[in-house]
Amino acid sequence: MENNTSLQQQLLEAGVHFGHLRKKWNPKMLPYIFAEKKGIHIIDLNKTVDHLQEAAAALKQIAKSGKKIMFVATKKQAKEIVSECAKRVNMPYATERWLGGMLTNFNTVRKSVKKMQSIEKMLNDGSAESLTKKERLTLSRDKDKMEKVLGGIAQLGRLPAALFIVDIGHEHIALAEAKRLGVSTFGMVDTNCDPNKVDFAIPANDDATKSIAIITNYITAAIAEGLAERQASKDDDDSSDDTNENERKAARLLAEAEAESGRGGKGRGGNAPKRRVPATRRPAGK
Repeated sequence: MENNTSLQQQLLEAGVHFGHLRKKWNPKMLPYIFAEKKGIHIIDLNKTVDHLQEAAAALKQIAKSGKKIMFVATKKQAKEIVSECAKRVNMPYATERWLGGMLTNFNTVRKSVKKMQSIEKMLNDGSAESLTKKERLTLSRDKDKMEKVLGGIAQLGRLPAALFIVDIGHEHIALAEAKRLGVSTFGMVDTNCDPNKVDFAIPANDDATKSIAIITNYITAAIAEGLAERQASKDDDDSSDDTNENERKAARLLAEAEAESGRGGKGRGGNAPKRRVPATRRPAGK
């Protein structure tokens, strides 16, 4: 209970409870609104804490299973925060622009990523030296342009298992693609959005930098914990495999030693044919 109280206090200090103006509200957010003050809705932080912990637990399990969680936030005040958090746990992210079809047309997007990586390789290993200066400059500009948009998903080999979205109203295209493909969605939902559009809604102020930072950092910490548990279980499995392998080797050597001793005993036992000793002939007259 003390942990919940301290978390609630931190959320309060970060301004997570401030919603939008009453005239901009979505009626479906009514269960998450605590009160109205000076025409602005105040979000119930008790609900925020409950939903935040529920979302963090679910994301922790996804990370523990080894699946990818994609961070999506193209708002100016959220870009830097979200990209840093995603890099910290080695997860894909989209913070510059959501390309239409980034999920639904994933194969084509992967081709663009491979093109970007091949250009980067050419520029780094010196194979582009044979090109003219203008061609090298064009390649470099193309790479920078693609890296700005696709750099966050360069290591994403398959579709992510979940999306964490800051402001589901602003990222409606990403949300629609995830829904179409059955990808789990987690999102910060302000009082002007519909919380039913995401699987795990976190009622919070999605405009203030401090609010975005505290929610994203909490989610990132849960993901990091899940990854750490996965690594620990993998290490345990490796050590148990080594132990089992050593036991099998010892048993095999023991069996071979017993077989060798059995063969040696059989050669020296009574079943072996006895060697005939020739009788010595005594000289005549003695």
